[in-house]
Amino acid sequence: MDKESRARRLKEARQARGFKTAIAAADAFGWNRNTYASNENGNAPFSYRRAKAYAEAFGVDAVRLYEGREAEELAARSSPAPLHPDGVLVPVIGLVGADPEGRVLFATGQAAGDLVPIPPGGSEKTVALQVVGGSMRGLADDGSLVYFEDQRTPPSPDMLGHVVVVETDGDEVLVKRIFQAQTPGRYDLESLDAPTRRNCKIRWAAHITAIIPPHQARRIIRSGA
Repeated sequence: MDKESRARRLKEARQARGFKTAIAAADAFGWNRNTYASNENGNAPFSYRRAKAYAEAFGVDAVRLYEGREAEELAARSSPAPLHPDGVLVPVIGLVGADPEGRVLFATGQAAGDLVPIPPGGSEKTVALQVVGGSMRGLADDGSLVYFEDQRTPPSPDMLGHVVVVETDGDEVLVKRIFQAQTPGRYDLESLDAPTRRNCKIRWAAHITAIIPPHQARRIIRSGA
């Protein structure tokens, strides 16, 4: 799906919400005027994470805003049976495990991301990450899919000691084992193959809800291009 089509859908969503101009919408929701206008006119492609914010503001579906109805319908026709009986698709929002820190690399500005079937027990908030490289060996091998949802601020007690997805106050999204730090409100983030980060501030944490091994992942990933 090209960036012009994505920008057009964003403009249509804004107009349907009743905002006559891009500036009016940006001001109403506290967005940077230049950034939003560039996203809407196609000069600056926006990420799926940004699409979720726009979709929530305009009252539309985030996947459809980002991927388009055509990509969703094509995927439904051309892929093997989904994991979820309803055939619901969710986006692969980035790559994880490309370095020892377990950073999530969002595909900002690239072509439309892939779609994957929602796992059993998932919801409309579910998203997936695709593992690249061997830095997450022992949790998820190269090519696996990692699903998560239900971002919590602050992390709930049942997350402590477990591998979760977190976002730091430095805008990094990481896959880490999380522990309470000595300082209240701070956390230690343990890597699989890198030094533990100490005393970190985090914006949210989310349980990993499913991990799909590489062989099955290759069968269910549906290209959004």
